[in-house]
Amino acid sequence: MLLSPPDVGPLEESYLIRALRSGWVAPLGPEVDAFEREVAARAGTAHAVALSSGTAALHLGLLGLGAGPGRTVVVPTLTFVATTNAVVYTGAEPVFVDCDPATGNVDVPLLAALLDELRTAGRDVAAVIPVDMFGACVDYTRLTPVCAAAGVPVLEDAAEALGASHAGRPAGAFGQAGVFSFNGNKIITTSGGGMLVTDDGTLADRCRYLATQARQPVPHYEHTEIGYNYRLSNLLAAVGRAQLRRLDRMLARRRELRERYAKLFAAAPGVRLLAEGDTGINCWLTTVVVDPATAGWRAGELAAHLHAARIETRPVWKPMHLQPAFAGTVGAITGAAERLFTDGLTLPSGSGLTEAQANRVLDAIASFLEARA
Repeated sequence: MLLSPPDVGPLEESYLIRALRSGWVAPLGPEVDAFEREVAARAGTAHAVALSSGTAALHLGLLGLGAGPGRTVVVPTLTFVATTNAVVYTGAEPVFVDCDPATGNVDVPLLAALLDELRTAGRDVAAVIPVDMFGACVDYTRLTPVCAAAGVPVLEDAAEALGASHAGRPAGAFGQAGVFSFNGNKIITTSGGGMLVTDDGTLADRCRYLATQARQPVPHYEHTEIGYNYRLSNLLAAVGRAQLRRLDRMLARRRELRERYAKLFAAAPGVRLLAEGDTGINCWLTTVVVDPATAGWRAGELAAHLHAARIETRPVWKPMHLQPAFAGTVGAITGAAERLFTDGLTLPSGSGLTEAQANRVLDAIASFLEARA
């Protein structure tokens, strides 16, 4: 049983067949245009650019904000590697910042101190990329003023957070631009794909231009700078439009699963849910954090028990500053991300889980907890 498999069905099939029969099989087309409008409306932004992946959206967003050689981008150390890779693609240097242990999201006071330190050291900071971990928005009420005071733009990595919100505002709408992922395991999927959303029309136009090989608007193929083949296919956009129609129902199912996990673990000492109490979370992956000294067992033991029952789990992301690919990269590190990596565990959270499958997971966890009570 997988963590978050694609939740697709007859509606997606009908949208895909319609797109095929329309003749718009080559990249781009009316489904892409419509998908961009619909995602922008959901995110509350003026513009959206449909792309081949969330990573591509991060890359282009950074380029649009001026990231490049000789500049620095601040990235949470607790994130998926794509966030940091996109910085490296531009030639900029990533600098890591640790997380709030309660949420896994960026530690805002630590970020403020780091930005001051970088400014004092004469570092040119091109952007901050806060990551909405596991579908819980960063505390943008505190983060946005910190970045504004430092004169540093924000590129919101909302890859996991479509449908989430903070202070009544949708994920993706914070900062100069936001990024969604439509990978196979996300809230909605286009098989592979992503989206950049923004209120800045100039930035959207720049990203759209770079995503289509930086082709000049002339009859022949003319290129004055290096571009990328990053646009989303019309067929995949059709799948995404169908998924978007079902988004609220899929969010409700994931929330129901999270609530059942919360109830099950409520009686287990030393166990908490990451981002507990966040009413705006989209519940992409429910994550438990285990204090072994209080619980009497470790997250890895529960993982092994569920693995034996053929139920997939996964540790929280291994921090970027511990990754061999980024050895020697500087940052403001407190140890919070390392502890979440050791003590955190993501549980099956897909909206496509049947009642029988959900009950099997919950029963397996209950048997583990009973054996250690």
